[in-house]
Amino acid sequence: MMALHTQTLAELASGLAKGDFSSVEITQALLDRIALHNDKLNAFITLTSDAALAAAAQADAARASGSGGVLNGLPIIHKDIFCTRGVKTTCGSKMLDNFISPYDATVVEKLQEAGAVVLGKANMDEFAMGSSNETSYFGPVHNPWDLQCSPGGSSGGSSASVAARFAPAATGTDTGGSIRQPAALTGTVGIKPTYGRVSRYGMIAFASSLDQAGVITRSAEDAAMMLGVMAGFDTRDSTSIDEPVPDYVAALGESVKGLRIGIVRQHFDAGLDAETGARVKESIALLESMGATCVEVDLPNIDMSVPTYYVVAPAECSSNMSRFDGVRFGYRAKDPADLLDLYTRSRGEGFGDEVKRRIMTGTYVLSAGYYDAYYLKAQQVRQLIADDFKNAFADVDVIAGPTAPSPAFKLGDKADDPIAMYLNDIYTIGANLAGLPAISVPCGFVDNLPVGLHLVGPHFAEGTLLRTAHQYQQQSDFHTACPEDFK
Repeated sequence: MMALHTQTLAELASGLAKGDFSSVEITQALLDRIALHNDKLNAFITLTSDAALAAAAQADAARASGSGGVLNGLPIIHKDIFCTRGVKTTCGSKMLDNFISPYDATVVEKLQEAGAVVLGKANMDEFAMGSSNETSYFGPVHNPWDLQCSPGGSSGGSSASVAARFAPAATGTDTGGSIRQPAALTGTVGIKPTYGRVSRYGMIAFASSLDQAGVITRSAEDAAMMLGVMAGFDTRDSTSIDEPVPDYVAALGESVKGLRIGIVRQHFDAGLDAETGARVKESIALLESMGATCVEVDLPNIDMSVPTYYVVAPAECSSNMSRFDGVRFGYRAKDPADLLDLYTRSRGEGFGDEVKRRIMTGTYVLSAGYYDAYYLKAQQVRQLIADDFKNAFADVDVIAGPTAPSPAFKLGDKADDPIAMYLNDIYTIGANLAGLPAISVPCGFVDNLPVGLHLVGPHFAEGTLLRTAHQYQQQSDFHTACPEDFK
């Protein structure tokens, strides 16, 4: 029998159904593995070992009685941005280091109802602001493919955990690429669904019109299993969309013959690492050999996506971060002289540099003298970018390109250059601005570091993206590769 940590979510589900092993055995094996290797990666903020073993025993009992949800007994990890009842929920920040959530996020609730066993909460960039997992109050996460490299961010703990075989699946959030970019840098699959497809209730907000929950796994099949549980309408989320959720797993077997793939001319420019571009083109050629057709598409305003994002996202960040004031919950400065001192020192001491940078930027662009010049203008450009995608999807089914401009970079290389860090999301931000679903799929290696193929679809085309990724993975094995030190 294959070692338990090497099996995908689907393989573990099959083994549990056949009685090859129990959920308690899987959970204990993975907890042992985490204890052995996590010091190298710093992928966790909180481990919930006792609760996980109790949930696994409950799942085994449910299976024995003929009941249990579709993920019954299967181990997962939550990004530490999802409120989890009775468990510390920090968002990677000193501001929330003492916050025990009194309720579950909808995503946590749905996965729990489906029988998933939660091993712990993954490390992340502070309040999801970062592309390298270096802004976390709890220290950077290391990439299992090269411990000196970043695993990407902000969902770096989730991506590193899945790549290192700590769990077959982990939740993540994506505001400008924070699921897909770390997936590309760690050789995992990361999907960001359509905005509103998955509830944001209980998911601590960064930029409310951009944030969306998703998942990081090792295969498209596993991602389909997870997303099928997570998706759906939620009355507690005013941005949730009441749209039926199809059976993503059932549609995976459909051929890609006749699939129309758009290749964005602007995505293969001088900013793309040549070898990364070559791997992406090879993966597109493989899809063509399977019956897909490719045409060049133009997104004339896509080059404005990064500056547009870094006006809109900080503006919404400055509003969302105002609730962390040292009064109601979270970090509170010691011995404040008065209320103003409480506010200023609590926020000054509780937030890290990147969060402060974005709060200040956002407050500036929303101020009376600059609102029209910056924020309003950015929203107008955002609409132009969304229209460009809409026009492109009149002729193609999916748009393909690179997920990130290069493989994983060294920790510290971009820490002092915010602009260089921001450009790491240059290919992913457009999908968030337009609210579109997108997925990153492992498509090869450059200098022994993984790179990703990025696929974007029209609204609610998650099924098409997952099917395309799954069919690609039937003809390639990049997603099965494991970092040498974690086999």
